[in-house]
Amino acid sequence: MCSAVRNKAITQKINWQIDEDAIDFAGRTSLAEAIDLLSATDAVVSNDSGLMHVAAALNKPLVAVYGSTDPNFTPPLGRTSRVADLQLDCSPCFKRECPLGHMNCMNQLKPKLVINAMEQLLEGTH
Repeated sequence: MCSAVRNKAITQKINWQIDEDAIDFAGRTSLAEAIDLLSATDAVVSNDSGLMHVAAALNKPLVAVYGSTDPNFTPPLGRTSRVADLQLDCSPCFKRECPLGHMNCMNQLKPKLVINAMEQLLEGTH
């Protein structure tokens, strides 16, 4: 399965699990359009990616989710950023597929951790 199809399946699964309507832009925007959309947001939750760094550069309240990558190596540099990670013994491994076969660095990272980080961040921005 190509990455675009796999990513679309993942974003659809996320949308099915949330209570609110969300617009899924996965694979539907150019880089310039994605940056424009980020500039219009009130807050951002992102994986360790180029767009995470764009959100940080735009000084958007940002929670950056890290699993197999290292927030000490590629942190968001914005003043209004927080990191959500579990700091497991097996991470960071920098692998796209878990060499141990469990993906605990992501599977055990519960939404509440991200929500709490965002709430703390937003409380500090008002």
